[in-house]
Formats: sequence, structure tokens, C-alpha cells
Amino acid sequence: MRSLGTNLSSTTSFTLMGFPELGSLEHWLAALLLLLYAVSILGNTLILFIIKEEQSLHQPMYYFLSLLSVTDLGVSFSTLPTVLASMCFHALETAFDACLAQMFFIHFLSWTESGILLAMSFDRYVAICNPLSYSSVLTDARVAYIGISIIIRSFCMLLPPPLLLKRLPFCKANVLIHPFCLHPDMIRLPCGDTTINSMYGVFVVIAAFGVDSVLILLSYVLILHSVLAIASKEERLKTLNTCVSHICAVLIFYVPMLCVSMVHRFGKHAPGYVPKFMSLIYLFVPPMLNPIIYSIKTKEIRKRLHKMLFGPKL
Repeated sequence: MRSLGTNLSSTTSFTLMGFPELGSLEHWLAALLLLLYAVSILGNTLILFIIKEEQSLHQPMYYFLSLLSVTDLGVSFSTLPTVLASMCFHALETAFDACLAQMFFIHFLSWTESGILLAMSFDRYVAICNPLSYSSVLTDARVAYIGISIIIRSFCMLLPPPLLLKRLPFCKANVLIHPFCLHPDMIRLPCGDTTINSMYGVFVVIAAFGVDSVLILLSYVLILHSVLAIASKEERLKTLNTCVSHICAVLIFYVPMLCVSMVHRFGKHAPGYVPKFMSLIYLFVPPMLNPIIYSIKTKEIRKRLHKMLFGPKL
């Protein structure tokens, strides 16, 4: 048998952990996660279908919402295989390259979602602060350019981490604490020098999440300044109401993401289940809640859903 900790090796697999500390309750957690998957996949698919079919929704804000739904579907499908395998069928082993690929897609989609939320905040800024120029600023071509730029940025920033990990030797028991592959979890395992990996990870967090969140905050400062200049209280509330869905989407994305980052970097003495649950919230809650929030707060989507479920009004 190989002596772990002494022989350097190029590992061929990782062991993904579910929640063995929950005992029999792990089955209930698996059932809950399957329910969240179903709600997320159904909700985001409905959003995409409604935006495609409803001509009144063919405008920049809903194009960005379509990108958000596609990203949320990607997050769900990228974690689904290993979550099902480890928690439902107790198949804990995953191939090294497959784990790197899953890690790339999870983080790539997260960074893409951050960029989409920034683009949506720019949409709200132009619509509220400069409404007369809205159609000329956010043309279909410019929306497409913004979407492509977000994807290219995320791809370029998230391609190095798996390549940097692949060059390192592994000589420990390659056990990951999550039922999916995340960079903060995988970076613990190599027995080589991971300084470059850690520094690049911090750079990406600052360059993407840090810059995006600051720009989103700045856009809402400008929006609030413009709204406060409106004389009528009713008009102020009506204008701010158009931002509620986006504000909720920003909060349910950035707050869990910040908590996950803090727990992995500074919560080394926290119980083992804490980073697991925080990661589940980060990856499962936004894809599930985003379509619900936009369905409730967007009149056109709500009307179309009602028509699909109950038929046209007589």
C-alpha cells in the first residue's frame, strides 16, 4: 500500500465527502437538495421560455435576466452529478481531471454571474438616471457585446487555477470536504508550494468580485441620488421598486459568497460542517431564488406564468 504523506504522486482521483456526520439525516438533506435542484431548473427554464415567447420582454433588462438564468442553470447542472453520486448513491470517487473541470465550471459560472449582476446594475442606472438615452445606449448589439465580454473575462480569469493545480504533486489522502470540487478545498491537498495558487486566487477575488461589487454599489449611489431629486414620493417609490429584484439578486449572491470566502480563509477552527453548509447555500440558494424573485416582482412574467398555469382570462 502506498504510504500517504511520503510518496509524491500524480493523483488520479479525489474522494468527495457528503455529510456523514449527519448520519440518517443525510438522506433528508439529499432529498432537500434534489428539491432545490428541481425548483432551480424548472424556474430558470420557465424564465427563459417566457422571455423568448413574450415580445414585450425583448429588451435589455430581460436579455441580461436570460443570461442570469442560463448561468444559474449551468451552476445547477455542474454540481448535480457529484452531489447525486456522493449523497444518494455513495459513489465518493471522482477522477482528477473531472474534478478540475467541475471546479473550473463552478467558479467560471460564479464569476460570470457577478459580471451579469454588474451589467444589470448598469441597465438600472441608465434607465433611471438617463432614461431618454436608454434605447440608444443599450442597443441589442451593445447588450450582446457586454454579454460576450463578461464570458471572455470569466474564462480568461478562471482558466489558470486548474492549470496551476495540475502542475503540483499530491501526496496526501485526497479527500475533499464537499460533495463537489471547489478551489479553496482542493488547494489544501498538494504537498508542493501553493503560494502562486493562493496569490492568484486572492487576485481573482479582488479583481472580479471586489471590483464588481464596488461598481454595483456606486451605481446604486448614483441611482439613489437621482431618485431623491424626484419631487413626488409616489414616483420615487415606483422608480425604486424597479430595482428591488436586482437588489435581492445581488444580496443573495454576494452575501453567501463573502461568507464562504471568509470561512475558508479564516474559519479553520470552525466545525467541519460549517464550510459545507455555507458552500451549499452559496451554490444552491441563488439559482433557486432568482427566478422566484423575478417572477413575483416582474408584472409581465407574472402575467405570462398565470396564463400558462390557469389559461387566459375569460
